[in-house]
Amino acid sequence: MGTMTNGFTRLTEQFLIHIGVERGLATATVTAYESDIAKYIDWLETRGIHEPDAITKQDVEDYIAALDQAGESARSKARRLASIHEFHRFALGQHAVTADVSAAVKAPKGASTLPDVLTVDEVTRLLDAAAVGGSTDPVVLRDKALLEFMYATGWRGSGGTRADLGPGYRVSEATGANLDDIDLDEHIARLMGKGSKQRLVPLGSYACRAITAYLNAGRGELEQRSSAKIPERRALFLNKRGKRISRQSVWEIVKVTGERAGITKPLHPHTLRHSFATHLIQGGADVRTVQELLGHASVTTTQIYTHVSPETLIETYLTSHPRAR
Repeated sequence: MGTMTNGFTRLTEQFLIHIGVERGLATATVTAYESDIAKYIDWLETRGIHEPDAITKQDVEDYIAALDQAGESARSKARRLASIHEFHRFALGQHAVTADVSAAVKAPKGASTLPDVLTVDEVTRLLDAAAVGGSTDPVVLRDKALLEFMYATGWRGSGGTRADLGPGYRVSEATGANLDDIDLDEHIARLMGKGSKQRLVPLGSYACRAITAYLNAGRGELEQRSSAKIPERRALFLNKRGKRISRQSVWEIVKVTGERAGITKPLHPHTLRHSFATHLIQGGADVRTVQELLGHASVTTTQIYTHVSPETLIETYLTSHPRAR
């Protein structure tokens, strides 16, 4: 790893073990961290900084400025800064530094526009509206389970090819989900993303309860409605005719449920994925973890979710500014 001296060597080794073993991040993600931190430390040492606690906020800002002078894109700089933030948080937790000097350094603005995101309250209203007063109608149970599944897992609107569904069959992760892709006892879902890449994502208790109710009292009845000689035995979510649900049906479910919940923002299936990621970041999750959960190949794609909402800005202002009240 570059020309690191002993002042950084042990901390870096501990950091890589932490993210690779304790947190179980993918090998490619650990390698990306390792590369980013090695370049950062090499640069620090050219400035005569050989100990973690000698780094200042100005050093971090100067490093990002140096990347800009080297012609790196905003996305690349954002990715490197995400690695630096995580490294400094770890150093603080290990008492290798007395303060996280990187915390106040913000990622450079890129050209990307912010995605449509619901607030936590709006998501709650949407998911509550799917229940339609506690109805046990199989379609209602399915819609509730589907929306809970989407928000719980960061469902991707379009996925890779599922060989078991036929050559070239493009499916989404929710519509392509099979019964054996979920483990309700372990609260885990196996999702198939772009390029037929699989990832494991936790299933929260709300999603597990909704899926259990659907499987116990809804899916069987939908399966019986099929006119096919061989019923659909594998698909998790079925349409009203007992066939695997389509992406168009998912769009319609999201739209109709949003109208019922009185949500005026633009709504589409990816809105729940964007909200999933944003709420994790706002709740304290680091961007690399969210990258793994979303199945992004690069953390720069995930970086867009680190934006600060207007509500958060106002709340911070009211609680922090001495003349705000």
